[in-house]
Amino acid sequence: MREPEIDERETDDEAEPSHVPTPRMLSWARNSAAYRLGKRMHTEKQLSDAIARKAREKFAEISDEQVAALSAFAVTFGYDNKALDDVAYADVATRSGQSSGRSKRAIAQRLVVKGIDRETATAAVEDVDDLKAAIILARKRAFGPFRKEPPDEKRKIKELSAFGRSGFGFDIGRRVYDMTRDEADAVLSGNEI
Repeated sequence: MREPEIDERETDDEAEPSHVPTPRMLSWARNSAAYRLGKRMHTEKQLSDAIARKAREKFAEISDEQVAALSAFAVTFGYDNKALDDVAYADVATRSGQSSGRSKRAIAQRLVVKGIDRETATAAVEDVDDLKAAIILARKRAFGPFRKEPPDEKRKIKELSAFGRSGFGFDIGRRVYDMTRDEADAVLSGNEI
């Protein structure tokens, strides 16, 4: 009796990775997304990138289509469970950025890098008070109205340059640099001059 011939195309098809994630992969993606979102806030892009990166590490011979499907599944899981919200992320990051002395420009740029679209980033930083943020930066670095001793020319240039590198315009940097401690405290307390 003759052995049946094996079609070479069948063996080649079996060797190719599937385009559909397995139930085990989907379960892992759900658990991984829940874990990540439970630890801290993520943007849609951050979660998608993290799941894709870890999926490639965890599953040998995973196809690009499976990676994309797992990332999309994790993002959908995050939205379905109200644990993923780019607008809320942008609002929280904006408040945090201003309270740590970041300029409107620096906050918006950081949001875009994190994966927030430009319109959402622009809307989030709309109410940022650059003067107040610059005063907070000066207080953190002990310069401008918060310096301990009068500056020399080198120190003056260094302080004004720090405002520029932090995304503040020259006018704001100069204004904060020339403020008295009482004027700076008044702006921080809301009793602006």
